[in-house]
Amino acid sequence: MSDTHPIEVSVEETKRLLDETPGDVVLIDVREPFEVETCRIAGAEHIPMRQIPEHVGSLPKDKHLLIHCHHGGRSLRVTQYLRANGYDAVSNVAGGIDAWSLVIDPTVPRY
Repeated sequence: MSDTHPIEVSVEETKRLLDETPGDVVLIDVREPFEVETCRIAGAEHIPMRQIPEHVGSLPKDKHLLIHCHHGGRSLRVTQYLRANGYDAVSNVAGGIDAWSLVIDPTVPRY
């Protein structure tokens, strides 16, 4: 399945997936709570990075998980962790919410 789900997707591809296949994807924000208070992408599920291990097993394996953070570093590590723990359909959102603000939705505050 990972052959059809790249390790990383652009914010443009993320937006397309959310718009065109909303029932097939889950956007997960792994930033800290104070960061989410500053800005968020509507519809994203918030699971701080440190809490991901306790969610392994409860995250859906039949959906494409899109993981994002501020710039893409933490979310890439979470993506790699989930893939190592049996989640094939998981991709990092390259550039994170910062790229989302720059490219997709300028109303999302940058920090």
